[in-house]
Amino acid sequence: MPSTASLIPQLKATYPQFAFKLAESFLWSPSKQTVYYTTDDADYGFLLHELSHGLLGHADYSRDIELIAMERDAWDKALEIAKDYTVTINDDLIQSTLDTYRDWLHARSTCPRCKAVGLQIKKQTYTCPACRHPWRVNEARICALRRSAVA
Repeated sequence: MPSTASLIPQLKATYPQFAFKLAESFLWSPSKQTVYYTTDDADYGFLLHELSHGLLGHADYSRDIELIAMERDAWDKALEIAKDYTVTINDDLIQSTLDTYRDWLHARSTCPRCKAVGLQIKKQTYTCPACRHPWRVNEARICALRRSAVA
């Protein structure tokens, strides 16, 4: 497998429409058209995954379930790209990462009053089909989840 040091120049040459910048974590920035990466050679999968978000035009979503679909699609695209660079992405890594998003969605959609699974009715707003309690959630992709009752 190539090192990060040799893979980044190859990706820059193949995908000149994107910037690649060293950072503390992997991230795709649609507003800056930039893939942020670390130098950890064990994380090729994350590098290609973030690049895939860019290639797929991922920028925003209106329903939480769309984020999970975008994540899954980015991993599928990363597996495609990996073949071109003789990089192997472990399926356990993919499933573990997707599990974090599934857990995130489950926590957001759980009614704070009766613990039933709610339905998202608009961006950051859910309602419970069991007790009819509505609640709002914060962005919470990076920070702690917060749920509050809707007045």
